[in-house]
Amino acid sequence: MAELPYEADDDRGAGFVAPLASAVVRDADGKVVWDADAYGRVDGGCPATAHPSLWAQAGLLARRGLYEVAEGVYQVRGLDRAAMTLVEGDTGVVVVDPLRSAECAVAALRLYRGHRGDRPVSAVIYSHSRADRFGGSRGVTLGGVPVLAPAGFLDRAAEEFLYAAPAANRRAAYTYGPALPGGPEGRLGPARSAGTVSLVPPTALIERTGQEETLDGVRFLFQLVPGAALAFLLPERRALGLAVNAGDPPGGCDPRLWTRGLSEAVTLFAGRADVAFAAHHEPVRGGEEVTRLLERHRDLHSYLHDQTVRLMNKGLTPQEIAECLQLPPALAALPGSAGVIRAVYQHYLGWFDGNPAHLWEHPPRQSAIRYVECLGGGAAVVALAERYAAGGDLRFAAQLLNHAVFADEGNKRARDLLAEVYTRLGHGARDPAWRNAYLMGALELTDGIAAADGGTVAPGTLAALGAEQVLDALAVRVDGPKAWSENLAIDWHLTDLGRRYRTVLSNGVLIRQADPPEGPVDLTLRLTQAQLVALLAGRGVGEVSREGDMRALKRLFAALDAPVPGFAIVTP
Repeated sequence: MAELPYEADDDRGAGFVAPLASAVVRDADGKVVWDADAYGRVDGGCPATAHPSLWAQAGLLARRGLYEVAEGVYQVRGLDRAAMTLVEGDTGVVVVDPLRSAECAVAALRLYRGHRGDRPVSAVIYSHSRADRFGGSRGVTLGGVPVLAPAGFLDRAAEEFLYAAPAANRRAAYTYGPALPGGPEGRLGPARSAGTVSLVPPTALIERTGQEETLDGVRFLFQLVPGAALAFLLPERRALGLAVNAGDPPGGCDPRLWTRGLSEAVTLFAGRADVAFAAHHEPVRGGEEVTRLLERHRDLHSYLHDQTVRLMNKGLTPQEIAECLQLPPALAALPGSAGVIRAVYQHYLGWFDGNPAHLWEHPPRQSAIRYVECLGGGAAVVALAERYAAGGDLRFAAQLLNHAVFADEGNKRARDLLAEVYTRLGHGARDPAWRNAYLMGALELTDGIAAADGGTVAPGTLAALGAEQVLDALAVRVDGPKAWSENLAIDWHLTDLGRRYRTVLSNGVLIRQADPPEGPVDLTLRLTQAQLVALLAGRGVGEVSREGDMRALKRLFAALDAPVPGFAIVTP
């Protein structure tokens, strides 16, 4: 069996304090928003329908409950895909990464307090800009305490949580597989909580590596990680929180900055911690092992970057590089190589591989129709795919069948066989996201698009992201061709912030300008940031003060396009 990226004891895990009293969490209406038992039992020998490494990892994830990581440092695991970390201070507890939903965060804090006393939350830290690190914030505090986040947090959070939310949620259904049955035939590991996503806005930002902050008497030494993320050392407790250091670089991250950040982590933290913990993995214990963990991930990303560029400069495409690049034996067990290779390639050269045939290809459905026609029709393509699948070439069988389905989505034989091929590919995948993607594709082919449940958004959460992000979210919804001939300007005076913004719609583009010069506009609105969010959500203007032509607002709204949350992925 391949070595796991994180190893754990054979018992319930080092530092185990108490199990979850209940694996099920419900919201105020009784709806189940989290069920840690939904993915079934993963004990016993590895079945033929699972990769051995992934089966072992699922077993680790099944170890749910409260754990002591170091003296005064605890984690609650199993109440979301991420773990909540709790650092005990002089008067209360500092919560790091309060999970994705308020309901799960409440349950995690209840478990901790049941064994460590009713300590108040004295501060909150968001180690990353993804929702699983901040969405449960209102489950642990309503404000009035320090809330720390990395520089760039609000912009990065808005990119995923606001701008691209419909697409991100649809893709998340494939990544996490919430519609899959749990257990050896389906999802191995939890999905994500479907509770109330909230955001208590940061009160302070970590601006630089080496910045120290004392929270409730506890000293934190921070590293600012590329991609709006944080790592931190608790020097007196010799404990290291790794955030996303030992994982894949976030999208859009300069690969050189990522490798330099890992080198910086080795310099900053090696020899200063006896345990390293993260939101998604078992802790690593022992000073030498912590250093080895940092060094291996540093070497992995440096190797992937350098070798990708070397092979790129020999003319290889991302697919060819991913196929031929070999890792040193000491690094081969670490995950995420293919994604890093593509990220490095796109950073330097973009999406185009240089082959003119790929410069102006037909869209998928139109290409599929032509391919199927050239191969003799749908029945012939299915017959060829059956032959390749029988010979074990599932990858090419999937390519053929994908063309057959996109050319004729009513071809039941093609759909059924592609679902079978995806299922076999999923059962052999080591990466849980790959497994879920294949199995979700199979489910969608046989049962149709499953309704996604990304949870609800708590009131005030969008406003917490900032007025700039909220107004920018309008821009990505403008139907460009529909708005080509529109020309209007609206001033937004945010009375509680003392700021003024102007949005100008012209040439199908909505431009935002902060503190614009005085000038004529079609409409001026004076309102609070909360009222701005309510207005843009379609809840009316209420007592908002306004000057000018209110029809300008209606014209703006008329230019907006509605997203499609359940768009097709494996069918045209």
